[in-house]
Amino acid sequence: MTDTASPSDSAPVGPEPRPDARYDRGLALLTQVGGENTARVLAGMADIAPDLARLTVEFYADIYSRPGLTLPQRQILNIAALTALGTAAPQLRLHIDGALNVGVTPTEIVEAIIHMTVYAGFPAALNGLGVAKAAFADRTDLDWSPVPAPAPAAAPAPADEPETAEQRYARGLAALQAIDGQAGERVLAALAPVAPDFARLLVEFSFADIYSRPGLDLKTRELATVAACTALGTAAAQLRVHLHGLLNVGGTREEAVETIMQMAGYAGFPAALNGIAAAREVFAERDAAGE
Repeated sequence: MTDTASPSDSAPVGPEPRPDARYDRGLALLTQVGGENTARVLAGMADIAPDLARLTVEFYADIYSRPGLTLPQRQILNIAALTALGTAAPQLRLHIDGALNVGVTPTEIVEAIIHMTVYAGFPAALNGLGVAKAAFADRTDLDWSPVPAPAPAAAPAPADEPETAEQRYARGLAALQAIDGQAGERVLAALAPVAPDFARLLVEFSFADIYSRPGLDLKTRELATVAACTALGTAAAQLRVHLHGLLNVGGTREEAVETIMQMAGYAGFPAALNGIAAAREVFAERDAAGE
């Protein structure tokens, strides 16, 4: 007798197999970050790339569940990197919402985006702020309005006198030396014979105007910078400088590596591999110097 039953006829009938523990762990983390957006994001992939939906969930299990960085820190890294890349507004919106969901404040989000003017330019930051503005407007539970940063102290000048150009430069130089140390000083020395005015602009804008702003501590600013320079993939020298900077202001090697690893999901494995290579060089240099 010939068996004419098809595979579907003979298949056992029953409930679909449950996702494994890795998937469950990733989905819990994605839901914690994404909130009510989670189902929409996954459903948006279901009809064209369900496997990508599963890989997205499992990425959260593999990366977001790792120790070394908190969920708020991880969201700030994403905001910085996606703002710098400038090519992923929907994902930036998702992670701004996610940052709010895990306790990042609107001020911290805005500061992370403003910080990217140094590394990706004003257009990228302006576009990022447009996404943030829309995200804030949609949160009916959000009671927030921006507060302009206070004018910087201009000591030793009297408080009622504006800061002079020289005081601004001195304040920026002190910040650069405290954050980037010798690595930053080498950058200025290399610029001096070729573009001394650019060296001055770097000190005044990047460090006197941006790094000295309230709203984000220096360690968080350097984590965001490492994330952005890794994601951009075009700033290896600057990435090395800011890896030094991160370690100088209290960041750890574990935090540096975790930041770079996370960027594999947002800028690709080549960018992350190049970032790890830069970290290896910086760690070796600091080991040799006994730091």
